[in-house]
Amino acid sequence: MKKVAFYTLGCRVNTYETEAMAETFIKNGYEVVDFDDYADVYVINTCTVTNIGDKKSRQMIRRAKKKNNDAVVVAVGCYVQVAPEEVEKIEDVDIIVGTKDKGKIVEFVDEYLKNRKRIKHVENVMSIRHFEELEIDEYQDKTRAFLKIQDGCDRFCSYCLIPYARGPVRSRKPENILMEVEKLSRNGYKEVILSGIHVASYGKDLKDVNLIDVIEMISKVEGIERIRIGSVDPTFFNEEIIEKLKYIDKFCHHFHLSLQSGCDETLRRMNRHYTTSEYKKIVDNLREVFEDVSITTDVIVGFPGETDEEFERTFEFLKEIKLSKMHIFKYSPRKGTKAAEYKNQVPEVIKEERSKKLIELDKILEHEFIKKHEGKVMDVLFEEYKEGYNWGYTKNYIRVGVESQRDLSGEIINVKIIESRENKAIGVLEEVK
Repeated sequence: MKKVAFYTLGCRVNTYETEAMAETFIKNGYEVVDFDDYADVYVINTCTVTNIGDKKSRQMIRRAKKKNNDAVVVAVGCYVQVAPEEVEKIEDVDIIVGTKDKGKIVEFVDEYLKNRKRIKHVENVMSIRHFEELEIDEYQDKTRAFLKIQDGCDRFCSYCLIPYARGPVRSRKPENILMEVEKLSRNGYKEVILSGIHVASYGKDLKDVNLIDVIEMISKVEGIERIRIGSVDPTFFNEEIIEKLKYIDKFCHHFHLSLQSGCDETLRRMNRHYTTSEYKKIVDNLREVFEDVSITTDVIVGFPGETDEEFERTFEFLKEIKLSKMHIFKYSPRKGTKAAEYKNQVPEVIKEERSKKLIELDKILEHEFIKKHEGKVMDVLFEEYKEGYNWGYTKNYIRVGVESQRDLSGEIINVKIIESRENKAIGVLEEVK
């Protein structure tokens, strides 16, 4: 049997698309193996959010050929889309595919094997207007599934290449979403995570439906116990939407609201569409409605022109609003974006100092958030069993470990939180649902 291996960089949308490509290969007689194993085909699903993503993408492309010099090496995704000429310079790549037509991946491989000529398939994504359907019947993760419902972005933040890599907003038809969710339920999945490049814009191109409509629709599917959403633009959560979410029992009280900076001047240069006071009001509204809410975020340090005073405003703002988890990124100039041309680029050593300071704050805030849950009984969906412990997540995304003699993966069980340990909690089983 022919073998195929995948390496995925970047976001949850990439994870979903890799699952879909893997299934296409399986249906065509391939066995999926680990990327470090010998394979006939290696597929690298690339990312271009940062320079590190670009570099890692190139590294994995080169590593594949070392595993099997006769293998077909396929580079797909966002880095390929925005920098096809860079990827073409890598001799080890046999097939180059952008962000469109990943569903045709096996066709490209078959064509290459027939002719042994390099294939380049990178189209102009800015002209794409329809959502590309990718079918998944069987996920690798057996407890929760990422579900891509939207593609593209029209926000054009000054530091970001993604609108150029993914094109305009395209939404998946609600009936197709529902069919996949029902299939997932029949196959035993209990949680779905709604993902997209800018998922808050879902329905913008369909006119008569939005993200809340999709969540309400999925909540009626029997067998699905949890609905989680990926990163969402904070301005999406007005009072009307928060009020609607309050009555959806299956909705997980975990919101990832990308902040990027706690300084209004920096936010303006980033072309973000809110102020810190507006962001704080949204956080306060969510906390007022959802008592156990977890709010996580992304923060960029060292954005061009970020002075010591601007960074301190960010630090103090984050200290004040006390989010449960922060992902800290050092600004990475992306050729083709406005921010790359800005003057007053911040030296790397200063970015590193600021990053460390926020990472330390994050550790403190995350521990405080978990500690507040000590003594509470919470539902945990277990995902893995390792060295005598079952590990899973609460609805508000606290990682919980429970000592047990049996594997509880796929089960939702009441757990009493007895101890917080840095970025996780330890609990004891209460009762099976």
